[in-house]
Amino acid sequence: MALEFFDTHCHVHEITADLTPVHDKWFADKAERSAESVLESARGAGVTRMLAIGTTLADSKLAVQFAGAHEGVWASIGIHPHEAKDHVQAEVQAEFAALIAQPKVVAVGECGLDYFYGLSPKSDQEAVLRFQIELALRHDVPLSFHVRDAFDDFWPIFESYQGVRGVLHSFTDTQANLERALGHGLYIGVNGIATFTRDEAQHVIYRTIPQHRLLLETDAPFLTPKPFRGKVCEPKHVVHTAEFLAGLRGESVAGLASATTTNAQELFRIQHT
Repeated sequence: MALEFFDTHCHVHEITADLTPVHDKWFADKAERSAESVLESARGAGVTRMLAIGTTLADSKLAVQFAGAHEGVWASIGIHPHEAKDHVQAEVQAEFAALIAQPKVVAVGECGLDYFYGLSPKSDQEAVLRFQIELALRHDVPLSFHVRDAFDDFWPIFESYQGVRGVLHSFTDTQANLERALGHGLYIGVNGIATFTRDEAQHVIYRTIPQHRLLLETDAPFLTPKPFRGKVCEPKHVVHTAEFLAGLRGESVAGLASATTTNAQELFRIQHT
């Protein structure tokens, strides 16, 4: 039986329009590449499901449009913390919120706090994060969280709400924050960083994430796993992250593929097809 994988965090839709700097990243290695070729390569590798992640109002609209036009692709509408300063106005948020009713929208995010770059004021980041959490709670959908150098502020915000479901995308933080996340029932998203990090503490974390809380992702076109460093990351590369994790954790690739795909389907309430 062929293995099936779910890339729970990618920006594949951004190949089709130059809305953010992510579009240029898709062509950074000068390879011939289109949305259709990327999807075909993914399916050929067994990646049968993908979640296109929005990062701005315009980008979320594109993700919704792209998901609607492609089988096996769903959309998450999000405002990245870097973009918070441009999404604090009530009219912008109202237009964003309306997107949640569109077909194949199954999540909100990526959203969160990022103090590493500080591209938006902390107050705007918090306001836009709270807006997105409240939107997700009203519509009972999960969130994809981006948290970098900001857990001390993230947890009090998160814990001020009840019933939040979601995933910590691209998790590379501490064992303490892993345990806190698991205590809240959050899933943990792991991508190509696992294959090239030299931090043994991160390997310990990747080994100790319970299988029933683990999700696979690429963050394509970023974070290409070994042995493809230097090339643009595509959803097909989630398979290599799965193979690495299976070896690290002493699990079979088949078992990891099945568990993580089931986890994603349950979190995003996507039926097997």
